[in-house]
Amino acid sequence: MLVTREYRSVKDARLALSGAFDRACTPSLFDRIDWFESLHAHCFPHEPVRILQAMEGEHQLWLFLRCTAPGRLSALANWYSFDWSPRFLGGPDGATQRRLIEVLAQYLLKDSARIDLYPVADRAALLLEAFRRGGWFGVRRPMGGRHLLRLNGRCFEDYWATRPGRLRTLISRKSRAGRFTMNITDRLTDALWRDYLAMHDRSWKQPEPSPLFLRDLAERESAAGTLRLGFARIGEQPVAAQLWTVENGTALIHKLAHDRAFDGASPGSLLSHAMFAAAIDGDRVDLIDYGTGDNGYKTDWMEDREVLHRLDFFNPRFASTWLPAARTAISALVG
Repeated sequence: MLVTREYRSVKDARLALSGAFDRACTPSLFDRIDWFESLHAHCFPHEPVRILQAMEGEHQLWLFLRCTAPGRLSALANWYSFDWSPRFLGGPDGATQRRLIEVLAQYLLKDSARIDLYPVADRAALLLEAFRRGGWFGVRRPMGGRHLLRLNGRCFEDYWATRPGRLRTLISRKSRAGRFTMNITDRLTDALWRDYLAMHDRSWKQPEPSPLFLRDLAERESAAGTLRLGFARIGEQPVAAQLWTVENGTALIHKLAHDRAFDGASPGSLLSHAMFAAAIDGDRVDLIDYGTGDNGYKTDWMEDREVLHRLDFFNPRFASTWLPAARTAISALVG
């Protein structure tokens, strides 16, 4: 027997989950209830959440969504999210996964006109098929990618030998100058956080859009021992900073910045060299994930690219969706 439920707060969903998406039993940072709770509180505080649950025996499906406008739903995700995906409990097989998604897709037909999901990686085809079977018109479009490094047992020396010659030459030449001191810590302090924010303000980047979310992430991962906060310094002055997390054999590169005044000395690249070495030889990770975005510099450090998709679903019962659906389908065809 299939049962559907809906929760209108992350707190209520947390209670219903009874620890199922806590750190102890959820390997991926982006699947945890802590992640969704902090994301909603700090990045979407004025947007209601709709958290959907479908159950069939021991099998469960959870979808974490937010209401962006009347009749409009989006994935509870943003630029900090490397991936958004339906979450399953109980190990359902492929047919059961599709059936559970289809049930929730049908449930949403009654009051939702449009749904968009991004960034979606390996579950894109499953979601598209199930929502279409559930009565939705769906369009899938590639929207950038994730850059990945699979170590396959390599040490840092072996990995570094395969990097482009121009990168290895740059690191060798800039290292000889000996201008910078590298430091990587797994514990956050107020002073280090002030250094990170000052560093970000002096970088080429736009102001940090959600600093409270990022601080919450850093504090949580510091308490768990999974934070890797790195700085390149001249004396006490930070000139480059990177925020990584390392857990369950995977390193995630969340944020990086360097002081534009030191562009010619490449402190950011030198810090990356130190961070990669520490993750590979120190933490012995199997995978390094550079997150979303196709920045050119990522290809020098990474070897694989995973396509990310945006899924747009239109409810044909709403005439207001017909023209946007047609336009989106044409856009997908012409690229």
